[in-house]
Amino acid sequence: MAYPVVAIVGRPNVGKSTIFNNIVGDRISIVEDIPGVTRDRIYARAEWLTREFRMIDTGGIEMSDEPFMSEIKQQAEIAIDEADVIIFMVSGREGLTDADEQVAKILYRSDKPVVLAVNKVDNVEMRNDIFDFYALGFGDPFPISGTHKTGMGDLLDAIVAHFPSDADGQDDDTVRFSFIGRPNVGKSSLVNAMLGEDRVIVSDIAGTTRDAIDTKFTTPDGDEFTMVDTAGIRKRGKVYENTEKYSVMRAMRAIDDSNVVLMVLNAEEGIREQDKHVAGYAHEAGRAIIIVVNKWDTLEKDNHTMKDFEDLIRSEFQYLAYAPIVFVSAKTKQRLDKLPAMIKQVNDNHQRRIQSSTLNDVLMDALALNPAPNMNGKRLRVYYATQVTVQPPTFVVFVNDPELMHFSYERFLENQIRKAFDFTGTPIKIIKRART
Repeated sequence: MAYPVVAIVGRPNVGKSTIFNNIVGDRISIVEDIPGVTRDRIYARAEWLTREFRMIDTGGIEMSDEPFMSEIKQQAEIAIDEADVIIFMVSGREGLTDADEQVAKILYRSDKPVVLAVNKVDNVEMRNDIFDFYALGFGDPFPISGTHKTGMGDLLDAIVAHFPSDADGQDDDTVRFSFIGRPNVGKSSLVNAMLGEDRVIVSDIAGTTRDAIDTKFTTPDGDEFTMVDTAGIRKRGKVYENTEKYSVMRAMRAIDDSNVVLMVLNAEEGIREQDKHVAGYAHEAGRAIIIVVNKWDTLEKDNHTMKDFEDLIRSEFQYLAYAPIVFVSAKTKQRLDKLPAMIKQVNDNHQRRIQSSTLNDVLMDALALNPAPNMNGKRLRVYYATQVTVQPPTFVVFVNDPELMHFSYERFLENQIRKAFDFTGTPIKIIKRART
């Protein structure tokens, strides 16, 4: 499902990043014991009263080169285009400013709900000074303090009240997939190439919560798919297509909407840091993943070119060892016919369930092959395991002490499970739990 997106916008030095950090808390970082998983600080997931949502911080405006109002307008337009709810941040310490009023004019013309937050209200006496902000036209201002973390509950209540309903309209049983990746890797060309075949039946279906349009099509073999609108092909605001925060937010929304994501790399340019940002989020979100290397026709190749590029991918994306790699060309349509079957396969693996008895047979064989080592004079005892959910397949392993299972031994168990069952294209999660 697509999670609501909340953006913070306002003039510089009103405390946007502080409030962002207060809302997302420790969720701002990815903790992963495999190198290569990276996450940009400008976005994160958050939760309030059982409602999960995505946060984007539009802070860090540089004032040196660009005109003041141009920068504010760009940040506000990013928020308007991508957010379901906008936090308009002002400062109670400086009071109402001309810059606040200019931001308000931009936001007021949008159809998005706006929650007005007056930051830096650090004591009770300062609450009497917030009434001037009613002139902005966004209803009751919410006094908060990023420093003392006060008023956050009322602010979050107001934000959640504006969220779309949980019903996302995705009640069909087609496989939903999307192309993700940084700008200019050829996502749009791949979309057009896949949908441009005369043999494919195509129809447009309405987007769930926004103006995005998802495309439903049927292959000659009768397999039905829904292609999730990814790179904003039909969206306005292309002037910001090359800004990292904008493209990452679009990728996040596409990932949330998809069963399978196709991570697109540019064969001409190789692997960039932003590729890792986007892929890291898809991995953390637990989606099935296929790595698609586009523009393969542009390289001069010998007998080792494909193998060398695959080795580079495996080295840079060690946490995506489970993801199959396919080398394609949107221009020549090379190997594009392989994608539907591959998408269907990894989606099936993403939903695969293993019987507990069969799973534990594999687990016991793994323990006999490689008994758990001692840690601090204690030995890990693994009693049994069971699968608790799918998408991604998630296994609970009951042990005597979860602290005794080193991440390397957990990875060993995962590898044994993968050897016994086909989980190509999907991450799997192992949860350690003490037997009671």
